[in-house]
Order: sequence, then structure tokens, then C-alpha cells
Amino acid sequence: MKRILVFLLVVGLLSPSCLGAENAPPGISAEAAILMDAESGRILYERDAHSKRLIASTTKLMTALVAVGSTPDLEKVIEMKPEYQAEGSSMYLKVGEKLTLKELLYGLLLASGNDAALAIAGGCAGDVETFVGWMNEWAADLGMENTHFANPNGLDHEEHYSTAYDMALLAQAVLEEETLREMVATRSITAAGRSLTNHNKLLWQYEGCRGMKTGYTDAAGRTLVSCATRGNQTLICVTLKDRDDWKDHAALFDYGFKAWPTHLLARSGKEFRALPVTGSLIPQVKVETASDVVYPLSLKERVKASITLPQQVEAPVQKGDIAGKITFRVGEEEVGETYLLYTADIPADLPGPTLFQQMRDLLRGRGEEPSLAAFCLKVG
Repeated sequence: MKRILVFLLVVGLLSPSCLGAENAPPGISAEAAILMDAESGRILYERDAHSKRLIASTTKLMTALVAVGSTPDLEKVIEMKPEYQAEGSSMYLKVGEKLTLKELLYGLLLASGNDAALAIAGGCAGDVETFVGWMNEWAADLGMENTHFANPNGLDHEEHYSTAYDMALLAQAVLEEETLREMVATRSITAAGRSLTNHNKLLWQYEGCRGMKTGYTDAAGRTLVSCATRGNQTLICVTLKDRDDWKDHAALFDYGFKAWPTHLLARSGKEFRALPVTGSLIPQVKVETASDVVYPLSLKERVKASITLPQQVEAPVQKGDIAGKITFRVGEEEVGETYLLYTADIPADLPGPTLFQQMRDLLRGRGEEPSLAAFCLKVG
């Protein structure tokens, strides 16, 4: 029978003077914005985050994600075709020029090449329309419910839109791809004979910035997806139609790291307790946490932990099997959990039958005949 225990974890306690106006969200210029904790997905700040808007070249994060997901060979050679030429920001590709997918991705993410976007789409999928279809399928899989793509470069189109929240989901997915994580954080590089410099000024202006993607059209205004890391916490920020995005992102990051620090609620491999064992000569087995649990908390929040474990366990027990779990909640919302695992093998090792039991079993027609010496020792 399993029992559930509930106890309160008190974390993030600071003096009342620390809970003042300095931890209030900053004033920003963006019409739509969101600040998200990358690990947990918790929303730390939002403004009109679910309204559909033009997103300009931040689109290229999805282009890059679909490209590496569909074509893992980054040395694949793609030839520039006339139909890949495009208006706006460009990598200045020449018709007939051949580049690797890796070179095109740098041109896409650093120089924001609209021509690179079309070349990647056509080179990976065979034609641009098919690739755009993949982009929409990827968006659906990521839960980007208010997003639709009409092209791979972000040029204005009535059927091309997303939201601040959906773009934060996209940023989470990009961070999980090591290749893209490195590319968006690159300040400058030489690729395909071109010197490419990242348009994201936060890479120079904000300590801990790990890049992402800028965007601009007259209709969309300035759009920006960025992320930054401080200690063991990474935050994602998205602003749409923002006339002062560099300043706003820096202010939102400062706010998030100060007002919503991440807390380690459970550590992987931490011994938790020992459980009594029945059916074995070994009286106890220890259990430990299976994984880290981290979560950002405001300075006033408290966490409750519910523990589900049996009062005792019957042998045999196998190391690594699930014994129970710990569930963490803030209020009524579940914010994380970790399983509790047995740390050792416990055999079902009961004492052998007594001589009397052996004789009884023999008379009943089962069991091995006890030795004469053993019998004489017993009765002599």
C-alpha cells in the first residue's frame, strides 16, 4: 500500500525590503511581448502575447529548424537558381553558385539572407512550396496554434503570421538543436567567401546573450527573438513591433533573472530515504531521485511537495525500478516531478527449510531426502 505525504518547501525567502518596486516588470515599447523561462516554459511576463502579427525575418528560425530536421547532412551542396533571388536583406548569392547547407544557414541566421532562405527551402524539399508546408507541420507539432507560414523568409503576406507566445515555443525548439544553438550565438564568421556579421546587437550589448534572430519590415516593424543565460537559468524574450527592442530585451532579462530566479527542487541521484523490505535477509533498500527538477519562482511563492511511496516493499527488488515519485506544486498547479528509484538489487532470500520441514516434505512425497548425518545431529 502506498502512502502520500505532503510537505512545504520554503524557497526564495528574502526580507520584505526585497519585494518592492525594483522587482516590478519594466515599461517597454513593444506592442506584443513575452518573457519565458526556457527550461520550464513558465511565462514570467507577457503583453498581448497571443495576438496574430507579422513577424518578419524571425521566421528564419523556423526555416533553420526545418532545414536541420529534414536534412541532417549540413555538407549537402545546393545550387543557386534564378527563382531563389529575393528582395530585402540578402546574402547576395549568384545564379549557379553552389554552397553547402551549413554555409547557407549562416547566411540565413547572421546576414538574414532572403535569398539564402529560398535556396535552403528549395534545396531541402525540392521546391519552396513543399518546404513551407513542412514549416506549418513543424509549427503544429510544436503547439504553435496561432501561426501560419507563407514563405521561408518572412516577407509580408496576409497568410504569414505568428504570436509572441508561439515564437517563444519556436525559440525553445531551436535551443534544443545544438547546431542552431551555436549558429545563432555566432557574432561573425567567414562562409562561402563572405564575411558575415550577426545583426543581433545584444550579442555585444548584453552579458550572457546567446543570440537568436532579428527582423524588420515596414508593416511588421522591428521584431526580435532572443535568449540569455545567467547561472543555470536561460530566459527567452520575444518582442513584436517594438521601436526600442535592444533596450526592452535587456530590461526584461534583468527583470526575469532578479524577480524569477530558478530554484533546484530536486537533484538527480540524491538519496531520499530507506524502505523496509520483506521477504529477504536484507532489511532495507534505499531510494533516490531520478532527475533534476528546476523551476523559476517569484520571491513570494512557496512550493508543496507530495511524496508517493509504499510503506514497505517485498523482495525481489531490482535496482533502477520505480519505487514512487515526488510531485511539486505551486498552489494547485503542478510544476515538476521526479521518480524515486531503488538503488540496489534485493533478492528474495528467505532462510532454507528446517530439518523438521524437510522430513515432513519427504513423508508427503516432495523435497530432497535429508542426510543421515544431519538427522543424527538433530536427534542425537
